[in-house]
Amino acid sequence: MDERSVGPFALLCLGEPLLEFNSGARRGSPAGESFVPHFGGDTSNVAIAAARQGAHVAYLSAVGTDTAGDSLMALWEREGVGSAYVRRDPGRPTGIYFVSHDEAGHHFSYYRSGSAASAYGVSDLPLAAIGAAHVLHASGISLGISISAADAVFEAIDVARAAGAEVSVDTNYRPRLWPARRAAGLIHEAVRGASIALPGLDDAAALTGLADPDAVADFYLRLGPRLVVLKMGAQGAMLATGDSRIRLAPHPCSPIDATGAGDTFCGSFLARIIAGDPPEAALRYAGCAAALSTMGFGAVDPIPRSEAVRAALAFV
Repeated sequence: MDERSVGPFALLCLGEPLLEFNSGARRGSPAGESFVPHFGGDTSNVAIAAARQGAHVAYLSAVGTDTAGDSLMALWEREGVGSAYVRRDPGRPTGIYFVSHDEAGHHFSYYRSGSAASAYGVSDLPLAAIGAAHVLHASGISLGISISAADAVFEAIDVARAAGAEVSVDTNYRPRLWPARRAAGLIHEAVRGASIALPGLDDAAALTGLADPDAVADFYLRLGPRLVVLKMGAQGAMLATGDSRIRLAPHPCSPIDATGAGDTFCGSFLARIIAGDPPEAALRYAGCAAALSTMGFGAVDPIPRSEAVRAALAFV
């Protein structure tokens, strides 16, 4: 592929997309409801969230030549997410997962072993596009799906940093992918190469043993990022730099499904940073977008567009 025919993108997201099947069952409803197809995969969700806020985004990954892969390619086309750097792999499937709901929240079952995205490697990277981007984004899942995928993440980080681009890393730890000690080693090494770290408080407890938000922020700042944005779910979020701490209370909402809310937060925050907002304003915007995304089922469908976020912010 001739990268010159695609053009530069402000945000590149690297990782694994998935086809989602969501039960759509409200908390406390009877079991056995049918699963409705949606879309997921954390970095794909981030890309879509950023695109819905107006960012110029492309995705770096691989999908199968199966129906699930076709559906994801069509999704990115509809959402304005560049997919020219997504490799189609005829020998491997596109990963899928199921989401069910009960009183305890939402629960995930993944079927991603041997997926096309897990075979993604350094040779698949569009180096010129990475060098021309404003921000490269990856996550703990991007690192955890395979050794070759982890190698690709680290190579992409090196290329982005050498070109002066921002690097964003969401810890997004999934225990079913790998044990905490191994995950911590690779995720924290990636954070060392990042200028923006987006850890979750629950992730931090598993990866660092720390529970206090300020201690978590200090830990990740010591690794090197200039900004640490700590996602704390019902406790809101916190923006930390070497000089300041800003806490954001949760935006008022009536949540029914938190699937993908953290991804919406990340994509919205990065979109506003790319647009030139100061970090505090980007934090407030992202918190509102994430809250709105919990008011519908599935990871992608409820992601708000910029008009809805701005309208909601105007009423607070």
